Amino acid sequence: MSARTELKKTRKVDTNDDACEVNVVDARKVTSVRRKMHSADAVQLLAETFRVLGDPTRVKIVFALSKEELCVCDLATIVGASQSAVSHSLRALRQMELVRYRKQGKIAYYSLDDEHIGRLIDEGFDHVRELV
Repeated sequence: MSARTELKKTRKVDTNDDACEVNVVDARKVTSVRRKMHSADAVQLLAETFRVLGDPTRVKIVFALSKEELCVCDLATIVGASQSAVSHSLRALRQMELVRYRKQGKIAYYSLDDEHIGRLIDEGFDHVRELV
């Protein structure tokens, strides 16, 4: 049984009580939040970032790179995937500018593009630790 299935069993959600029974809009709150809302482009880019991170192999790669600069061979060994699969995942992460690489001779070393993605992964793991 997967962890997600197990969580669904233990976290019952009453779907009958999750919506308002009357339609009332707090204009002050709506205006305040709308002023703080990010642009449609920023929202789309963040959604695409989460989509790319929606793959367990990519999450493992990003986590590993948050700890150490690594080559494809190292990453393949750490995440338990083929070098080809890791290279494919790295390509997707590079396209989203989440990772970068530098060449040293014949070896490409990968690292996170900046510390934000590492913090995002750490926060995500903090969240799921509370669920399991």
